Amino acid sequence: MKAKIDNANATALQRMLDSQPVWVDVKAAHEVIPAMDKYQIFHAGPPVSWEEMCQPMQGAIVAALKYEGLATSTDEAFALASSGKIKFSPCHEARAVGPMTGIISYSMPVLVVENKTFGNLAFSTINEGAGDVLRFGAYSDNAVHRLIWMEKVLAPALKAAVNKMEGLSLKVIMAQALQMGDELHMRNQASSALFIKTMAKPLAEVVDDNKKLQEIMAFLTQNNDQFFLNFAMAAQKATADAAHGIEYSTLVTTIARNGVNVGIRVSGLGDQWFTAPAPPVDGLYFTGFSAADANPDIGDSAIMETCGLGGLAMAAAPAVVRFLGAGTYRDALKYTNDMYEITVGENPHFAMPNLDFRGTPMGIDIRKVIETSITPVINTAIVSSKAGVGMIGAGVARAPLSMFEQALLAFVEKLNL
Repeated sequence: MKAKIDNANATALQRMLDSQPVWVDVKAAHEVIPAMDKYQIFHAGPPVSWEEMCQPMQGAIVAALKYEGLATSTDEAFALASSGKIKFSPCHEARAVGPMTGIISYSMPVLVVENKTFGNLAFSTINEGAGDVLRFGAYSDNAVHRLIWMEKVLAPALKAAVNKMEGLSLKVIMAQALQMGDELHMRNQASSALFIKTMAKPLAEVVDDNKKLQEIMAFLTQNNDQFFLNFAMAAQKATADAAHGIEYSTLVTTIARNGVNVGIRVSGLGDQWFTAPAPPVDGLYFTGFSAADANPDIGDSAIMETCGLGGLAMAAAPAVVRFLGAGTYRDALKYTNDMYEITVGENPHFAMPNLDFRGTPMGIDIRKVIETSITPVINTAIVSSKAGVGMIGAGVARAPLSMFEQALLAFVEKLNL
């Protein structure tokens, strides 16, 4: 049986390594998610009901309902959300991912990423930038107006530009950015800069209205260092999904948090979720905030760690260590070196210069997590527990060990071992 599992894991790992995620289009969510209607909303993390949701996620849903025109006021939106008329589902179950609250509603433009090797698609929202934003639970008029501008102005421009380019390889940008100091989760300065450099000419060619072009370039270049994150998340989702559903495989293909619970899914265990309470984030807080103000860990962005980046690649991003309150650079090296203990391979496409170009740890194995009691490290923003306050710090979280224990027990039961 061990040989069967090892062979299955080798297959899953190779499918991840062979994946070629390419950004190919921008479409409305309902155009790519089958049978989606206006009364369905997708969220980050494992399944959660309205009553169980944290305040930031509830706030983001209120913003989405106002954006969709299903409610004309905040009170009306809260009433509709709690009425039972809205269906809530995890983004991951629709081949999608979303940062922080992860909310995707009917009309929202999503990035369409195709895994050219295996043909599977993945989707993500477009990053809203900084300030009053839905992903942190804001439901102000400003947050809603920004969503409308993104739908009406930004999304059509990005769509026209990527169609003109006939796609953009995301793996190439990610590999370059890793060697420029990004770990692609909490540091995306290099990847965002590379993206803007690549897209400037196509955008200028497809946007005829000079005022709109100025608005778009200002949005992309001013206080928007995390813009590429959503592209990277969709790329990692397309990569992870290619390794999902392989019989006997014990590799993790999903890590996702909803601010109340965190969940994993395992390649050989289908779409079953294994969950635990979302942990607090250990990090640094902005002036005026403390751990007492923080929501537990939240967001689908742990897809970055699922496929070997983010916390698993912290050694490649010395500049992010202090920002996360993660200690010294020696600590960052230890984080990454520990992750080799729970993975089945390395990704030579994502080489880290300061580890003598060693590939990032790849393929988290639930068996190795249990054997070592080392759990995946996740780099993350810290969001206020109150809707609309936004990001109040950044830090490091650990995926709870109990999820991996549950998954291993389910694996043993499935195989009648």
